[in-house]
Amino acid sequence: MSSNQREYESVIKFDIVKNRRKFFAFSVLIMVTGLVIMMLMGLNLGVDFKAGTRLDILVGKEFKVEDVQQTIKQSVPEIGFKDVTGYGTDGATTTFDQRVPREQLVALEAALKAKYGEQVTTTESTVDPIVAEELVTKAGIALLIASVGIIIYIALRFQFLFGIACVIALAHDVFIPIALFSVFRLEVDLTFIAAILTIVGYSINDTIVIFDRIRENLRSMKVKTVEDLEHMVNVSLWQTMRRSFYTVATVFFTALAIAVFGSEGIRNFSLALIFGLISGTYSSIFIAAQVWVTLKKREMAKNRFKVTPNEG
Repeated sequence: MSSNQREYESVIKFDIVKNRRKFFAFSVLIMVTGLVIMMLMGLNLGVDFKAGTRLDILVGKEFKVEDVQQTIKQSVPEIGFKDVTGYGTDGATTTFDQRVPREQLVALEAALKAKYGEQVTTTESTVDPIVAEELVTKAGIALLIASVGIIIYIALRFQFLFGIACVIALAHDVFIPIALFSVFRLEVDLTFIAAILTIVGYSINDTIVIFDRIRENLRSMKVKTVEDLEHMVNVSLWQTMRRSFYTVATVFFTALAIAVFGSEGIRNFSLALIFGLISGTYSSIFIAAQVWVTLKKREMAKNRFKVTPNEG
């Protein structure tokens, strides 16, 4: 055994490729479960996507959430709203199911000032149904354009099979956070879309690093059989494992700190990012590369087990 072969053997701690069917089954189970829950419970859409009014209240001193909630009920009795959520020590926020007339918002602010003092300020964000529908459409288009552009680049820069593997991995990465938001009844708003786009970027970056190492090893290692192919991918995954872990860990702990200590306005963004970072790292290692192996094996069978490295 040559020194290079010994080095390749020593880097493999666990045969990931051999167990790929288990990883496929695990992902399918999560996605099917998430789909069923989404069909039964739906998404907790924010005001950005279903129309209504979001109201942020800066009380300016300590207060009881129950008291603010009671004041809102008295000032706007005919419009339903979500339970008031406090943030920091002197702020609160809620969302109304419908657009709140301006005069009622003025009356509500006056009632809060009468109760807590003139330092109270309110900030409202109202979205009409037409605008909400347009936002949903444009958010979907933005995700589609970003995903397609990335896939085309990978297919041209590497090879077509890598592009197909990325499509499947991206679908996995986008669906998992959406399903988890449905399960935990977290609000889906524009910051969630921003988080999804961020997740797509991180996941693709990690996947490209792994695919680039696979491409390099295709040139340097002798890959003539399916067993050689699986061994080469195993080596490639373990050679990039530490880099993948360190990259996601730095962003994960930052997002976790923001979720725990940050304001209410960006908490859902942080949670979506955390969910996506975990699913994206998992898919890059255990899904994307494994899908490529499966597709490459079929190609090799058609070409009598001949592998030609892409020189792109």
